[in-house]
Amino acid sequence: MAVTGRPPGHRLLIKKSIDQVQREASTGHLKRSLGPINLVLLGIGCIIGAGIYVITGTAAANFAGPAVMLSFIIAGMACAFAGLCYAELASTMPVAGLAYTYSYTTLGEIFAWTMGWLLVLEYGVAAATVAAGWSGNVVSLLADFGVALPATLTTSYVNAVPAVTGSGFTFVTGAGFNVVAAVGILAVTALLVLGVSESAKVNNVIVFIKVGILLLFIGMGVAYVNVENWQPLIPPNEGGFQYGIPGVFRAASVIFFAYVGFEAVSTAAAEAKNPARDIPIGILGSLVVCTIIYMATAAVLTGVVPFRELGVAAPIALAVDRMEMPWFSLLIKVGTIAGLTSVMLILTYGQSRIFYAIARDGLLPRVFSLLHSKFRTPWAGTLILGVGIAVLASMLPIGILGDLVSLGTASAFGIVSLSVMYLRTARSDLVRPFRVPLGGGLVSQPVAILVGTVMAFMGLGFFRFLLESTWTDVGAVIVAVAAAVLLVLAILRKGPPVWLGFVPLAGVFFAFVMAGPLIEDVVVKAATGDPLPAWLLTGYFTLGAAIYVVYGFWNSRLAKGLQAIEDTPGLSPLEAQRHGVDQNPDI
Repeated sequence: MAVTGRPPGHRLLIKKSIDQVQREASTGHLKRSLGPINLVLLGIGCIIGAGIYVITGTAAANFAGPAVMLSFIIAGMACAFAGLCYAELASTMPVAGLAYTYSYTTLGEIFAWTMGWLLVLEYGVAAATVAAGWSGNVVSLLADFGVALPATLTTSYVNAVPAVTGSGFTFVTGAGFNVVAAVGILAVTALLVLGVSESAKVNNVIVFIKVGILLLFIGMGVAYVNVENWQPLIPPNEGGFQYGIPGVFRAASVIFFAYVGFEAVSTAAAEAKNPARDIPIGILGSLVVCTIIYMATAAVLTGVVPFRELGVAAPIALAVDRMEMPWFSLLIKVGTIAGLTSVMLILTYGQSRIFYAIARDGLLPRVFSLLHSKFRTPWAGTLILGVGIAVLASMLPIGILGDLVSLGTASAFGIVSLSVMYLRTARSDLVRPFRVPLGGGLVSQPVAILVGTVMAFMGLGFFRFLLESTWTDVGAVIVAVAAAVLLVLAILRKGPPVWLGFVPLAGVFFAFVMAGPLIEDVVVKAATGDPLPAWLLTGYFTLGAAIYVVYGFWNSRLAKGLQAIEDTPGLSPLEAQRHGVDQNPDI
């Protein structure tokens, strides 16, 4: 048990040093078995799923219309900037649980825990919502073969339904549990326990199947496109975020949920063969491929079916039916099931590796960091997570959780972009095999504050002129006062310069653009009689705070001056050989 001494500073803001993070990366015992092709397919396996088969139709029908194609460009740009930042950090510090780890090194422990809890929203809760969608497609496919499952086994215990009066949704309980969704999650959990290499092989096959079907849909669907369905490209705004420019950005925030895939690649850094080279390839490669496929699919989808009719559970299947090709409908359902299966696999995988990193730091019980002696996977933690996600999938509907997942994703992207600038400032000496492009450099703190102020006013302009928000005048006053105070303090203190770069600044701005419409929508709904989204979000963060106060605060290994916990009790060479443990995991 190595003792390093407690870091200086406030207890809640203690930080890991970069050297400590790199030491922990080199001493971890996760098996390094993933190459660049595996990582690209890993990202594609997660990205291409709910976004293509479910969310695209909802975003077009409820928010953007045919302009959902533009929404994909906006979301893709946000992900591209964040992806470049992920690539630099992943090549510098290839460890499991990247966004959480980077928060620990840049902002401190309380922010690291907050980020880790956001990632539960982004991965674990998202896996449960995808499982619910997966079950619907499985039930539909079985019905095609004459197998009808009772509703009590295919509907969740809690359902979101339109309110009787007013707008919004209300919760109702029923007599059913979505057992089909739970079985799907438990199946991918068992696969993950067996090992990453085995899971990756299955995932690769699934990726090839679903991408092939999508390309076939695009190729055949072009002939059935009615260009009149694209007129007007941006439908006139009908109030709030329904169509118009506000709807385009609101749709971007919805489909942002589906881009979680390339971040899942970063959680595999500790298991990549050559992380400095392979992680950037995996992140950027999967992002580019999937964005192209997303836009092409959205174009065909809205060209074949009028956008107002796409708010269904299976919009692509609907489009195929309009092409009057029943035989292809079966292929689409198979492809949908394959796609959502791979999403469940990667989301559950990513969540288990994030909890693995948090548990090594003592903020969660050690059970989440224990590795199986043969498979070299965090088997116990994976099983616990799998059961928990299965319970959520059986009880909760997809409904509103997609927005909450997107909020967690945008927050993580913003933190990672800020981390690049912090590390360039504090540790310019670090070896960076991959650097974000488009330049950057050191500037004085007053200049940095002015740049931040300009970005804040750009954000306010985004809300005022594009989303037609009414609170921006108050926001402008707050920004101006805060900027003046910070500028005076910076001039008086004469602190060291800070590094600013175009890519990470753009990453922060686009994260704000993605999260902003979600936050405003939640606040507006709460103020107009639909408090459910606000209640869910408040309850979720209250639970996270309670776990940290009760366990994490008192068991933090960093606060005790200890290294991250070891993964195994240290087997002898004979025991290792008998159990199949690789004694040289980095080779």
